[in-house]
Amino acid sequence: MGRRSFATHAAVLRGVEVQPVTVEVSVSQNVPGITIVGMPDATVSESRHRVRCACKASGYEWPMLHFTVNLSPSELRKTGTGFDLPIAVAILACTGQIPIDGLDDCLFVGELALSGEASAVRGLVAYDMLAQELGLTLVSPGNALGAGVKSARVISHLAQLRQGVQELPVSDRWPLPTIEATESAALSQADFADVVDQEMAKRAFVIAAAGDHGLLMVGPPGAGKSMMAKRMPSILAPLGEAERAEALIIHSVAGQDLTSLRKGIRPFRAPHHAITLGGMVGGGRPVRPGEASLAHRGVLFLDELPEFGPSVLQALRQPLEEHEVRLVRVDGTYVFPSDFMLVAAANPCPCGYLGDPDHPCTCSPVRIQAYQSRIGGPLMDRIDVLVDVARPSSSRIIAGEKGMSSAQMAEQVREAREFASWRRSKDPDERPDRARSVPELQLDAEARSTLEGVASRLGLGGRNIVRIARVARTIADLSKENEVSRDNVIEACAFRTRATL
Repeated sequence: MGRRSFATHAAVLRGVEVQPVTVEVSVSQNVPGITIVGMPDATVSESRHRVRCACKASGYEWPMLHFTVNLSPSELRKTGTGFDLPIAVAILACTGQIPIDGLDDCLFVGELALSGEASAVRGLVAYDMLAQELGLTLVSPGNALGAGVKSARVISHLAQLRQGVQELPVSDRWPLPTIEATESAALSQADFADVVDQEMAKRAFVIAAAGDHGLLMVGPPGAGKSMMAKRMPSILAPLGEAERAEALIIHSVAGQDLTSLRKGIRPFRAPHHAITLGGMVGGGRPVRPGEASLAHRGVLFLDELPEFGPSVLQALRQPLEEHEVRLVRVDGTYVFPSDFMLVAAANPCPCGYLGDPDHPCTCSPVRIQAYQSRIGGPLMDRIDVLVDVARPSSSRIIAGEKGMSSAQMAEQVREAREFASWRRSKDPDERPDRARSVPELQLDAEARSTLEGVASRLGLGGRNIVRIARVARTIADLSKENEVSRDNVIEACAFRTRATL
């Protein structure tokens, strides 16, 4: 018969966090069947049918007993199919059909097919990290090997447990990418050298990348806005180990491919303008991260910015300021990391040809005003760099000319970031520049006078003044200057103010 009760370690996803759960099984002589308690959702309740069929198909006996399964803590709602494997293990151990040695040292996660085959579930990276924190070994299906899991015992069929959990094969740890692998991954990305006759826009990209500034491109269709936005990750530094771990957890929870993240390539997300509010910031049941969180430590590209819903755009104000998304639900608050670089593109008017010397604009002033106002002032205040993108010269494109490459731009970004880091290291208060006030950004007297004059003439508010100063600070870092000069402020103003948007 085995034991009257047994418990295994499991876990449940709650947003991008994983909460430990204990699966307790008790056996009684009541009417044969399985009762699951502990606030399970419909998916977890259905596991009793999958577990029974999987055990029988794997050659185990199914005794005529009643199994009561308790998922503790009971006040935490349990969701997902990952409870199939721990419930099956607890029942088989309770009935004495598998060895119990080593079961207490494992965290079980996996879905079972009716045939006994085990398959992976969303969030295996997060489960693996929880297992390491608890001093346990993750036991997950064999298809977890390509999911970014660092270390796990691999189970592909429930029948493997007859030999004991300690006999399951151990997956290899996925290594950090080598310098050669990182360089190879960088070379495989689209290169800015393919972008011709857009040196001013490229300068704006370098400034934005060097200082983590939001960037908005405005120009007619066919000017190359989307083409340049897709190349932004190629000038950013590869993901560090901590950054990669954060991004892997979010993408694993969302069920996204992890191949590029494991290579150190920063995420690039480009949602369609028809995206819903929940799709952008997260939501659903169970609550999952949205595009703003999937872009964490990477780039969020919004093409055709005025076409996005006003509520969707305004929902980005919180992550742009606080670098996280907070969703309040009945069962509590969900917090998703959301520290991304915003890159956006927009046409100057509905037809797209306002200001284009080769194509007359057919939009009325009322339509133009309505179109441009869709972005909203609060969001525009949080975009630091604005650049006009004109249509490139057709003769240069036909001639096959090459522009400044991603490698050259990435070198400028790297040197500016290193200089900024060295500059801040000399200050006892080593806060990032985006958290500093104007006096802390080291403007010289002439630069302060110039900024005051611009702010007075244009009627700029406090947020605009601070953001111009921060962009000027980044421009000074690109030139390796300790103090922000008048020329730096003038260039920052040129990238901050424009007439059409």
